[in-house]
Amino acid sequence: MTREMHHFIGGKAEKGTSGRFGDVFNPATGEVTARVPLAAKSEVETAIQVAADALPAWAATPPSRRAQIFYKFRELLYAHEEEIASLISAEHGKTLPDAKGELARGIEVVEFACGIPHLLKGEYTEGVAGNIDSHSIRQPVGVCAGITPFNFPAMVPMWMYPMAIACGNTFVLKPSEKDPSPSLRAVELFQEAGLPDGVLNVVNGDKEAVDTLLTDPRIDAISFVGSTPIGEYIYSTGCANGKRVQALCGAKNHMVVMPDADMDQVTDALIGSGYGSAGERCMAISVAVAVGEETGDELIERLAPRVSALKVAPYTDPESEMGPIVSREALDKIMGYVDTGIKEGAELVVDGRGLSLQGYEDGFFMGGCLFDRVTPDMKIYTDEIFGPVLSVVRTKNYDQALKLVNDHEYGNGAAIFTRDGDTARDFTSNARIGMIGVNVPIPVPVAYYSFGGWKRSLFGDHHIYGMEGVRFYTRLKTMTSRWPSGIRTGAEFHFKRSSDH
Repeated sequence: MTREMHHFIGGKAEKGTSGRFGDVFNPATGEVTARVPLAAKSEVETAIQVAADALPAWAATPPSRRAQIFYKFRELLYAHEEEIASLISAEHGKTLPDAKGELARGIEVVEFACGIPHLLKGEYTEGVAGNIDSHSIRQPVGVCAGITPFNFPAMVPMWMYPMAIACGNTFVLKPSEKDPSPSLRAVELFQEAGLPDGVLNVVNGDKEAVDTLLTDPRIDAISFVGSTPIGEYIYSTGCANGKRVQALCGAKNHMVVMPDADMDQVTDALIGSGYGSAGERCMAISVAVAVGEETGDELIERLAPRVSALKVAPYTDPESEMGPIVSREALDKIMGYVDTGIKEGAELVVDGRGLSLQGYEDGFFMGGCLFDRVTPDMKIYTDEIFGPVLSVVRTKNYDQALKLVNDHEYGNGAAIFTRDGDTARDFTSNARIGMIGVNVPIPVPVAYYSFGGWKRSLFGDHHIYGMEGVRFYTRLKTMTSRWPSGIRTGAEFHFKRSSDH
């Protein structure tokens, strides 16, 4: 039976009134399992007003009180881990261990937000000039919004709203319409933890909902994770409407494999980072850069049988290593890239097209694909494919490999595998990339650091979560004060300096 989903506004579920719906699929079977309402402009405006009404009281709530609610939220998330992970897998398709790992990384940010009383501490300096003191504080930005992608339906929203709310803001979340259930369930748990009505709201929708968030004057800040073309639109439109915007966008993550690398470790790392979650993640390694022909030959020799042997199955199969693609449209797009790679002259070593599983013939499945001798002018190299397709590029030396990484328009993540400390240090210093791993394939920072890329992988000045998240979701205010001391100095015609007495 097809479920009918809802929005979450003002602390309760709200049925959609627009008359427009989107289908939510089980990617393993191809069946429609739910209908999600696509909000009209008026519905989004209602959610924004509810958040605006809740803002004064929540901003005035002491940070220690906010933290207590976060502690309860954290415990509820752990208590409902199996339930939320199953929702992720059922609507996205990723395996249960992958879904649980996603949720765990989201909970890390909730844990970081529990420390908000410390994180919001200001600075104070006595006597910056004669009888004058200065101090600074951080105050909430206001009503914030988050627009999140399908590939991490629990984790990415948790990169946003916990930090925003901990800082004293209220929030309107627009999750992906492809898999909204994990976000809605988490928000219900947050409400159960004691979050006041209206502080966190969810509106499901498409471009109409997005454009309303981008242009409504009551929204003060926008966070986005998704593709670069959409992210650039979000950033330019939001900024044009006077909003603070952070847009984390596309990627083409390289792993440089040096001749001295531990090849067993390299192979395991590429299988996990290239094909985990069916490659549908912005930190997936999609390009392996083999330094030297011998390195390239050995890499292909080791990778080919492992990719061919990947266990592709629904998440209900405990032995599944890779689940289906999220939608038929996404599957067709990935297949098109594989066709293009062949036409452009790359060598398709492992062909994952045409995979059909008994009992799941209508599911959105494909096997892993492995290309060799890919060159930088090919679309499978330049474009973010967002699927289980790994390209091997060969370079003569390390300098060429570094240039390859730096010349790409994206700068989200990169890794180098080597035993040589000098090479690793040079790479971490000179790669124009936001997140770098040394013998670590997916260098997603822990919650008390911050996530974000360089170049066209990020629009805006702030990375997400960690202290960068605190800075994004607060405004700095600095006070300079002098109290009467019985000493008259006369009129002053210049700025006070520290040397003034």
